[in-house]
Amino acid sequence: MFSSNNYLGLASHPRIKQAATNAIKDYGLGAGASRLVAGSLEPLRQLESNLARLKSAEAALVFGSGYLANIGALTALMGPGDMIFSDELNHASLIDGCRLTKAELRIYRHCDIEHLKDLLDDSSSARRRLIVTDSIFSMDGDFAPLHQIVKLARRFDASIMLDEAHAVGVIGPNGAGLAAKLGLQNQIAIQMGTLSKALGAYGAYIAGSTVLIEFLINRARSFIYTTGLPPPIAAAATAAIEIMRAEPMRIQRLWDNAAYMRRNLEAAGFNFLRTESPILPLLIGEAADALAMTRRLLERGVYAIAIRPPTVPAGTARLRITPISEHTRADLDEAIAAIIQCGSELRLI
Repeated sequence: MFSSNNYLGLASHPRIKQAATNAIKDYGLGAGASRLVAGSLEPLRQLESNLARLKSAEAALVFGSGYLANIGALTALMGPGDMIFSDELNHASLIDGCRLTKAELRIYRHCDIEHLKDLLDDSSSARRRLIVTDSIFSMDGDFAPLHQIVKLARRFDASIMLDEAHAVGVIGPNGAGLAAKLGLQNQIAIQMGTLSKALGAYGAYIAGSTVLIEFLINRARSFIYTTGLPPPIAAAATAAIEIMRAEPMRIQRLWDNAAYMRRNLEAAGFNFLRTESPILPLLIGEAADALAMTRRLLERGVYAIAIRPPTVPAGTARLRITPISEHTRADLDEAIAAIIQCGSELRLI
């Protein structure tokens, strides 16, 4: 498996399975109600406390998924008269959330600070300004230029919403994310992340000030009008955070495995675009070739899914290869050999 977001291999960790099993015994399977009715059970409160600590925030709020967290926060916080500045390669959930706010939406070229500055220069009529970006971009693997974004936010009196879905568990102290790695967590008003990738569970959260979280509890419709996260999922996510803190070598193994794959495949002639992370976007070009590569790899026992338009721009179809911390060197070598063989057969290298 080389297409999973289970970066630290925690989805099948015995402690996580045991935490979920224990919670089922104590609380049953489902929360039984929305959070504001009867669904705020103890495992969810414990998880939110742990997430706030991980993100060095005053408070955190758990949502049912990353999509729900992004659309819920954005539509609660922004509206007509406001301006949102969004990176052109932001995740679809951010894009949809921005559109649903009815605020004026301005798209800046990917990680282009000068373009963002020009758009902010022309925002004097805005009631409020919000810069929205992923921290690690899920299809390209590169980092948002957070230092420069923070400087612009200060200059133009803008807030920042940062989606750390692919950064938590991958980078930063205790796996806290890119903002923590750069020492910028206290400069980010709205920190979003998921429980379904490196943490191996399901769901998502917003972390920030107590005022922000109290506001979202009362205004975020995707939080208010849906059943609370199942208690065993919340308990599993808490266990994952504890393991991530206790076993930092998992993150190091993830980076080592990604570097090994990249080094060997680049030597064979493959291109990984501008990635700076363990996400390895192996550029193919045409969608048909990417699909053919996926099929041939699967015949050889390697699962590496083709990513094609509209998820990525035309002409940039790719295999999104994601080694995980628990892959052995033998696993990596098998995948590398298969990718090189299939790429040669298709005349991609």
